[in-house]
Amino acid sequence: MNFNHTEDRRMLSDMLTRFVAEQYSFAVRDRIANSAEGYSMEFWQRYAELGAIGALFDEANGGFGGHGFDIAVVFEALGRGLVVEPFLDTLMAGDAIAAVGTPAQKDILESVQTGAMRIALAHTEPQAYYELAHVDTYAVRNQNGWTLNGHKAVVAQAEHADLFVVPARTSGDAENEQGITLFLIPATTPGLHISGYPLIDGGRAADITLRDVALRDDAVLGTIDQGYATLERSVGKGILALCAEALGAMDAARDATLDYLQTRKQFGVPIGRFQALQHRMADVLLEIEQARSAVINAASQLDHSDRITRERALSAAKYTIGRVGTLVAEECIQLHGGIGMTWELPLAHYAKRLIMIDHQLGDEDHHLNRYIALANRPG
Repeated sequence: MNFNHTEDRRMLSDMLTRFVAEQYSFAVRDRIANSAEGYSMEFWQRYAELGAIGALFDEANGGFGGHGFDIAVVFEALGRGLVVEPFLDTLMAGDAIAAVGTPAQKDILESVQTGAMRIALAHTEPQAYYELAHVDTYAVRNQNGWTLNGHKAVVAQAEHADLFVVPARTSGDAENEQGITLFLIPATTPGLHISGYPLIDGGRAADITLRDVALRDDAVLGTIDQGYATLERSVGKGILALCAEALGAMDAARDATLDYLQTRKQFGVPIGRFQALQHRMADVLLEIEQARSAVINAASQLDHSDRITRERALSAAKYTIGRVGTLVAEECIQLHGGIGMTWELPLAHYAKRLIMIDHQLGDEDHHLNRYIALANRPG
């Protein structure tokens, strides 16, 4: 199988990488990440103009990509710059709308891809521990439509979202894959309360409380009780995106560390000449390439027709990224010495982001157990 990028993907990768390097410096990123908004609407519009959002959707939904390698190319470039704009939730929420939305619901994707409308997936719940099927938020049918009550946690950039994709339970018990329904809820809907806060690795998130939120039937996204499969596919794209983002962050941390080893001197020579440090750096480089192979495999299997094959590749990649990301963060900081932990040095922020990526959409332990479970499950 040929894993070389197409010319269009190479051009997109080069353009985004160059834009991030030249326009989204660490100083700019740090200012944006720690601002009251937690992201930059100006840069969000500029990314849209460059096609970075459109690359996440296929042609049938107004984009020009949408496949595994398109997602990987975009997020790897974003990872190099620690970009905090809401790409991940735009991908996951947008994919759910694209997959099962009505024509009227899909119409909003044009505004999403131009950066005019911001969307988010509000799925995670406090007691779920990464289990997608764990949905306690419930929706009750009534003569006018639906009434929703529940709580969603750590919804990225929720304070600035215009629309949320919200899974709620319409039948069955928590942990049951059957009985989950997806709803589209505008941010201005009465009864929807947003409580925002800064994130440790930059940007902002929020907890969302739903109190007697009244929705009409046209708020249902997809088929009633059958939302789990859509949710799994959309979150699967998010997992691939996080893995590719981590790969970009690892490459940036690697480059910074190699540069430091070649310029920092002890006993009159660069410390990179010391054999012990060379061995440690060689291990880091090998592990990054192992992670790259896992991401390539996940990207190639993202559109596979067999669910088990697809989900195993994604869990294998997320497990590998969690393990290697922690190793890269620790080793690069140690090879820098004490300066590696200072906030003024970008490396410390790359390390933080790598650690936090491990905890998004399932950590290393979760995906190892999931991989084992999928291996023992018939297709």
